[in-house]
Amino acid sequence: MTYQSKVKICGVTLAADAAFVAASGADFIGLNFWPRSRRYLEPQRGSLIAGAARSSGAIQVVGVFVDAAVEEIAEVASTVDLVIIQLHGDESPAAVAAIAAATRRPIWKSIAIRGPSSIDHLEAWPLDVLLLDTPSAGKGGSGKTFDWTLAAEARRRYGSLEIVLAGGLDPDNVGAAIDAVLPWAVDVASGVEAAPGVKDPVKVAAFVAAVRGRAR
Repeated sequence: MTYQSKVKICGVTLAADAAFVAASGADFIGLNFWPRSRRYLEPQRGSLIAGAARSSGAIQVVGVFVDAAVEEIAEVASTVDLVIIQLHGDESPAAVAAIAAATRRPIWKSIAIRGPSSIDHLEAWPLDVLLLDTPSAGKGGSGKTFDWTLAAEARRRYGSLEIVLAGGLDPDNVGAAIDAVLPWAVDVASGVEAAPGVKDPVKVAAFVAAVRGRAR
């Protein structure tokens, strides 16, 4: 059986970028609906970006939120027709469950990995997918990696959870990251950009190729 990590390209803000991200063969595209993000999208514009992606390839649209109200998330999920909700703030397990019930969509929860204690009790989260990321004030997109041995330990310890590895990945290091962690998916934002929110098509293609080259 071949093992292959999936690819998420996050923080897309331009329709042309969404089109080539989808055409590159990425599995997921991330749209950021946190107003303080450098990659923020208004929901109506998010619909345009999502449409550009869907018209160019088989890709699932992920909406990124930070400590947003359940009603806001549900409204954006409906407006943009999100497939997956990613929570990147300080949401509690109870809040995650409420959002899942309100949106009826799969939830990914981001966990900032500050040290070994960050991977304790991950089974408390009422979901199947956890995104492990580098702590940052910007809630992702820091361009910095964390200790991948902790992600590998989380994967070993919680076999029923799917691990998405994020934080400082780029075309040059994603292969080594996959070898170290064997994540279900890898997530990149700044590592394939020309500027915040502006993707570089050469870097996107190189990132996807590097991941596909690690099939085993």
